[in-house]
Amino acid sequence: MRLPIFIILCLTIFLSSCSQYQKVLRKDDMSKKYVFADSLYRIGKYKKGLKLMEQLVPAYRGKPQGEKLMFIYANTYYNLEDYYLSGYQFERFTQAYPQSDSAEVAAFKGAKSFYQLSPRYSLDQKDTDKGLEKLQEFINQYPNSDKRMEANALVAELRNKLEKKDYETAKQYLRVEDYKAAIGAFDNFITDHPGSSFRKDAFYGRFLAAYKLAINSVPVLVQERLITAKGYYNNFIKYYKDTDLAPEALELYQDIESRVVPIETEPTI
Repeated sequence: MRLPIFIILCLTIFLSSCSQYQKVLRKDDMSKKYVFADSLYRIGKYKKGLKLMEQLVPAYRGKPQGEKLMFIYANTYYNLEDYYLSGYQFERFTQAYPQSDSAEVAAFKGAKSFYQLSPRYSLDQKDTDKGLEKLQEFINQYPNSDKRMEANALVAELRNKLEKKDYETAKQYLRVEDYKAAIGAFDNFITDHPGSSFRKDAFYGRFLAAYKLAINSVPVLVQERLITAKGYYNNFIKYYKDTDLAPEALELYQDIESRVVPIETEPTI
């Protein structure tokens, strides 16, 4: 069966290109490598171009072509979704060429690389912290950037992830019935995340943990802890009396009231 002429032509061009690439890769002519790497980058052949760039970057360090080369080298890693190396290389670029026309783009893409590395909330959040730090640096350094709105949105997303991790940690203490630890964790959450979307649930969680702690305490501690739980109820209802959790909180409060023993006062003479 004969192959169509178009397919034969494509195969010929492909094989010729592969052969040329291998020749350039093996030879020591850096100028040819540079031109070839640039052409591969322009057409999106990032993996092939990367092999050439790895040879070129050290050779062109400090030379006029070095600025462009370092940028496309970092951006190649970014386009290949190797965000550890793109973040690192964009940082190197901004340090080496702070006055470059590409410095703003490099700073944003470097910060976004760390954003991309942020894992789901239940895992270690070291990369999330790094992403927040780099995005905030970008916002501070380029307050009028057209990327500012996107950067702010990414910051909000990462902060929400950190808040969710802290909130879920507090909830986990509640689930395993470590009520003292739950109260402490909810306390810390409320202090550390004053504008969080989980704030209402944290106030309720703290009250619920205090209630559970009180009713499961040894008799000598019950009354004192019921009074403490009432205080947490008052804190909750102060801010969230018209929310969906208010009826549940009221039921618990009424149970507390039924358990509290009035303090007897001595009769006056």
